[in-house]
This record gives sequence, C-alpha cells and structure tokens, in this order.
Amino acid sequence: MTAHSPLKCVLFVDDEASVLDGLRNTLRKMRREWDMVFVTSGHAALGVLQERPVDIVVSDMRMPEMDGVQLLNRVKTLCPKTTRFILSGHSDREMLLKSVGPTHQFLSKPCSPEALKTVLQRTFSLRELLVDEKLAAIVTDFASLPTIPASYEELLASIRCPDTGIREIARIIQKDVSISAKILQLVNSSFFGINRRVESVNQAVSLMGMDLISSLVLTTEVFEILPPDVVRIFNVGDLFEHSLAVGANAGTVAKHLLLERRLQDEAVLAGMMHDIGKVVLMTQQRDAYRDIYQCHRSGGGALNCLEKESLGVSHAEVGAYVLGLWGLSDDIVEAAAYHHDPSVSGQNAPSVLVAVHLANAFAHDAAGEKEHSCYAPIDEAYVGALGLAERLQELRAKTIGIS
Repeated sequence: MTAHSPLKCVLFVDDEASVLDGLRNTLRKMRREWDMVFVTSGHAALGVLQERPVDIVVSDMRMPEMDGVQLLNRVKTLCPKTTRFILSGHSDREMLLKSVGPTHQFLSKPCSPEALKTVLQRTFSLRELLVDEKLAAIVTDFASLPTIPASYEELLASIRCPDTGIREIARIIQKDVSISAKILQLVNSSFFGINRRVESVNQAVSLMGMDLISSLVLTTEVFEILPPDVVRIFNVGDLFEHSLAVGANAGTVAKHLLLERRLQDEAVLAGMMHDIGKVVLMTQQRDAYRDIYQCHRSGGGALNCLEKESLGVSHAEVGAYVLGLWGLSDDIVEAAAYHHDPSVSGQNAPSVLVAVHLANAFAHDAAGEKEHSCYAPIDEAYVGALGLAERLQELRAKTIGIS
C-alpha cells in the first residue's frame, strides 16, 4: 500500500489543462500545507478518490462525459466526509438547481488566488470543530434542510397562487429557519454575481426572484419535510419560535451596543441560525439525539453538555460547521459555535456573538425557563470583562415583548 502525505488533500478537477496550470501556479505557496492533486476529468477524479482520502474536491461545472454535478453526486455517495465545491464561470439556472444537493459552496471562475485560499483554509479550520469522524461524515453529507410541514405547505400554497407577491413569500420564508438558511446559501453563491454579502432574507428573496424561488421549492429536493413524530418529539415548532425570538432580540441588542448596521443585520441572522445544529442532529442522529433530548427535558442537565458527553460535540459546533460549509459569514459561524461559551472565542469587544449570547439568554428567560434545565445562563464574567454588566438590565428591557 502506498503511503500518503499527512497533509490535507485538495483535488482540483477541470477539463481545461490551462485552468489547472493556473491554479497550480497561484497556489504554489500552499504546497507545504496542502497536498494538491490536479486532474482533467471526473473519471480521473474518482480514480484518485479510490486510491486515497481527499478532504476537499473543487470541480468545474461543465465538463464532457461527466459534469461537475454528476461528479459531486458520486463523491457525496462514495466519500461523504469530503467537502464539495463547484468552481465555474457559468450561471445556468438549470445547472444550479441540479447542483444544490451535492454542493457545499459555489465559487466563481476566475476566482482570485487569495479568495480561493481563504475559502479552503476556512474549510479546514471548520473540520477541526468535529472531532468524531463518523459525525463529521454525517454532517458533511447533510444537504436537504428539514422544515416543519406547516411552513412548507404555506410556502407551497403561496407560490402556487398567482396573486402572491414577493413580500409575502419573504414573510413566509423568514418564519422558517431551515428555508432561510438555504436561501442565503444560494444567494451568496457565485451564481448571482453579487459583489457584497447578502445578510437579509428579504433582500435575498428579492434578488432571487419568484421564478427561482418557485423552482427551488417545486422541482428540487432542497427541503426535507420533517415527519410529524420528529416535530412532536423534539418540539420543533418551539425551537423555530425560539430561534426567531433570538434573532429579533439579537438585532435589538446589536443596535444598542452601537454595532454598525451590517453587523446588526448579521446579528438577526445569527440569532435565527444559532440552534440549527439541533435540526441537523435530530434528523441525522435521530435515535441517539432523542435519548439526549429526553434526558435534558427531564432535568438531566444542559443540552449542550449532554450532547458533548454522548456525541463528543454539541449542537453549537455542528451548526457552525454546517453554516461555515455553506459559506455564511464568519460572524454568523462564530455566533453559532460559541453562543453558550463566548469566552472561548477570544472576542474581547461587543460583537455579533455577544448580541446572540445575550439574546439567547433573554429569550429563554422570557419564556419562563430560568428554573428549567434548558435555561442558557449569561456568562457574567465574560460580559463583565466587556464592561456590559451594568447594562444587562437595560438591554434585557429593550427586548421585552420580542420574545
């Protein structure tokens, strides 16, 4: 058996040799950190995957014999732990819809060396959040987003109604954390060619337009409908309501912390997405997570602690990993990862993370959970070090009525 390098492996696939030569030259400085393999066809890529472990595959969209979507679907089945990127200069709607399932991120071609390097480095950093290889494979394979049947049916009915406007569609999508996350992943992809990051669901829906939203909902397997028993067992309706409350609270807190408007918008989204790791675990680790959740609800301990004891990782890390793979901003990923333990982040100033941490505690408190095991306490030492201890009562009062 051939011994392989302990370096992280990136496999680049493009039928144009000149493109691969360009990538090889621009990423030459990373040879000490990454083992990079360059092949000109999907079949050659599958041959590499059979011979050695590959951490990331970056494939062109349009290739003869086997295109990028077909390749990534094969990779998804054969190597579920491998992260999958499309690098393409084409903006074909049909190809985008086909690639939604197997693709974690869509990168534009040409992609600057620094941008590509940043995306790859970020992906390798995210992988360190999940120490269990089996769980990493499950989470990386997570593509379809489970949503509450009522939310999906309402969206479906609205799309089928010819009188429904884009604002109504945006209103429905904003109520569903899973659908919102997927819409934001797509609108920030290279397919749309937007030069700035979109952090508002309203803006994302407007940019995508009714036709594409309709195509996503009606013709692709982007959204998975949660079975009624899963909704009931895990109180998914309450989870989504809590997530929306934390989003609203986080935006309010960020505003009163005098964060810039862009960060206020990110705080809203980060609050909405902070518990998305629970959605992943309840669907991908259903039986194990049911036991953990029931133990938590019966007073057996804080959910994130029970998760770590049983799985080696909490919903916070799982959520951050998924959101990072989908290309959401660093502030949103950080808020998901550390919303229970902000001091671990190294942040030493008011931030999106701080807004979400406080908003989460305020929302639990407003729901009357302070005496229950699911209550998420404020990290008073951390908040005190930021000089915010004396402002907690004021900030809490600003969110009254939102939760």
